[in-house]
Amino acid sequence: MAWAIRRCFNEKKQIAPDSRVKARHFSRLEYVLTFSVLLVLSAGQALIMSEYIAFDKAPAGYIVGMLGYWAIVAGIFALVTNRQKFQVYDKPMRKLSDAAKKVANGDFSVYVKPQHISDKLDYVDVMFEDFNKMVEELGSIETLKNDFIGNVSHEIKTPLSVIQSYAMALQKETLSDEQREDYTQTIITASERLTGLVTNILKLNKLENQEIKPVTEPYDLCRQLCDCALQFEDLWEKKNIEFVAELGDRAIIRADESMLEIVWNNLLSNALKFTESGGTVTLTQTSDDDTVTVVVSDTGCGMSEKTKQRIFDKFYQGDTSHSQEGNGLGLALAQRVIERSTGTLSVASVLGKGTTFTVTLKAD
Repeated sequence: MAWAIRRCFNEKKQIAPDSRVKARHFSRLEYVLTFSVLLVLSAGQALIMSEYIAFDKAPAGYIVGMLGYWAIVAGIFALVTNRQKFQVYDKPMRKLSDAAKKVANGDFSVYVKPQHISDKLDYVDVMFEDFNKMVEELGSIETLKNDFIGNVSHEIKTPLSVIQSYAMALQKETLSDEQREDYTQTIITASERLTGLVTNILKLNKLENQEIKPVTEPYDLCRQLCDCALQFEDLWEKKNIEFVAELGDRAIIRADESMLEIVWNNLLSNALKFTESGGTVTLTQTSDDDTVTVVVSDTGCGMSEKTKQRIFDKFYQGDTSHSQEGNGLGLALAQRVIERSTGTLSVASVLGKGTTFTVTLKAD
């Protein structure tokens, strides 16, 4: 018994108590209640046995001895139950509390080991496993947040540096009219890029937080695809790219027209951007009873498997040679829009041969 008490005491010393916790497992009140219950039970037993044993003639020393005996039993019972509560409740809760403090201070490498093996888990062990999963997810979110902040800072810094440099250069009195116009155009281009970046970040944030609620109405997708494609006519003619459109006469879908316009503009822009002079960009639309499928394919540089796996990540640009023409948010934005439209967006690509994006939506 002394060994058990000593072990319980040592375990308590190893786990530092939290100053906020005021309740104690082993209290005087608990001992008094235990002693009282045992006395009542003992009195009940004495009443039953009084028909056979004359307790009223028992000496005072016997009564005092019995009271002392039950006092010792009550103490042992309270200590044993206290140790059980410490082992089953207090000790694991302190471990969890210490781990939660570390997570609150930014340490996401915390892992709380379950107390039992996998085939004997109790609810505390399950809580530990859920806590570990939560910490792992929080760590991933923290990493994504830091990457996002770093990427945003980098993307904003570049056009701002250009604007600052060329604005300072415009102050020179020796500039020719041609140079001044060229510098001014560079500032305008950089500011437009910065505006586009901020706009896309805001749209993406609202989509991910579901702050943008799609206004779904039936409309003709074929007409929208034609209008979007015509916006890039000057670009494909300038780059000497063959643009092929294979569209149906009419395809009615129920979706948010303005949001889906973001998708088509991004897919067509990317296809034309990564296709060299003499290449081909194809826009295809097909329909069946349940779905409408839109395919944008090109004969551009294509992408590797590694790039394809990350192509929908925010700020990721597989081909850095075109980094000045975008900010790596277009495809991430397109994917979020398609997800909110209950459709699918997939990509197939062969390095050096071209890329194909396929969008599938429900027909109205």
